[in-house]
Parts: sequence; C-alpha cells; structure tokens
Amino acid sequence: MLAGVSQAETPRCWCYAARAVERVLVLNASYEPLNVCSLRRAHVLVWKQRAEIIESHERPLRSACAQFRRPHVIRLVTYVRVPRAVTRRISRRVLFARDGWACAYCGTGSNRLTLDHIVPRSRGGTSVWENVVASCAPCNHRKGDRLLEETSMSLRTVPRPPTPVLFIRLTTETIPDVWRQYLPGIGAAAAAAA
Repeated sequence: MLAGVSQAETPRCWCYAARAVERVLVLNASYEPLNVCSLRRAHVLVWKQRAEIIESHERPLRSACAQFRRPHVIRLVTYVRVPRAVTRRISRRVLFARDGWACAYCGTGSNRLTLDHIVPRSRGGTSVWENVVASCAPCNHRKGDRLLEETSMSLRTVPRPPTPVLFIRLTTETIPDVWRQYLPGIGAAAAAAA
C-alpha cells in the first residue's frame, strides 16, 4: 500500500497510473508502422477524424456523458510521407539492439560492448549506420585503426539502418499480440532487443 493513501483509494490510484502509460500503435494510411503514441493522443487523432481505429480494447473510454472505443491500433486517414533520406541519429541503445546485443565480429554477447567504425574515422570513415557496429572490447582493440581487409576479421552481417519496427520495440516494454500482425519482422527485433 502507498504511504499516506488509504486502502480504499489505492485501486483508483493504480488504475489511473496504468492508463497514463497505455500505448497505441500508429500506422500510416498504407498500414506501414510509424510509431507508438499515448492513448490520449490516439483518441484525439480519432476524434478529429485524422485517424481511424483498426483494433480496439474491449473496455471503452468513458467521459461524464459519453462512451468511446478505446484504440489499440490506429491508422492515419491521409498518407504521411516519411523521408527516407533523413536517418535517425545513432545512439548506443539502438545500435546494440540492431546488432542483437552482440559483437558484430565474433558474436559474443558481452556487457562490455563498444562502438566500432568499420572504416575508421582516421581513414575517412563517417558515423553512419552502415559504418558503425557493436563490438566487444577485445575485437575493437584487435581491429584498432585498420580496415577489415588488413585484418583477419569479418562482419557476421552487413550493417544497415534500423527499421521502424526496432524503434517501436524499444519504446514499448512488451509488444501486444494484437500489434504483431502489423509489425513485420517483430520476431527478429524482439530477439535483438531482449
């Protein structure tokens, strides 16, 4: 029980907190996953007729005088063009999740992961998704300031920019079963983020 809160008030308090963090999957007009938003934001989009409810909860949303469907998955009415040329900034968490929380060279899942530039910055390499991988400290030290051709090392997979599904997976603790049909490749992203 919470300090200073009577037993009668506890369920109401917990119920409010649970609703405050409820998430809704947002799909583009083409059913492509875009992002995750709050229940409140999703309801506003539906109420303003900018989105439609594709999947809803059994429990409705209630106000003082009305009742509404509680959105679980919404689809935007008009297509939103997502610029592919603009890529998200590299962060350690997303990079490690993209590489499956394992070294891109030897595959060991270590808690001592670092970032490694495939083409070192001292040799003109840039910090883009295709040139940065997760590396364990021993592999990073062994590769040093050399190109892959100058070492006996090789990459397990070709690095690519992360998919929107990975960002959705990282923003939500658990992926509801209802969302899975709208998120292609969620199995791979779930395994990578675990």
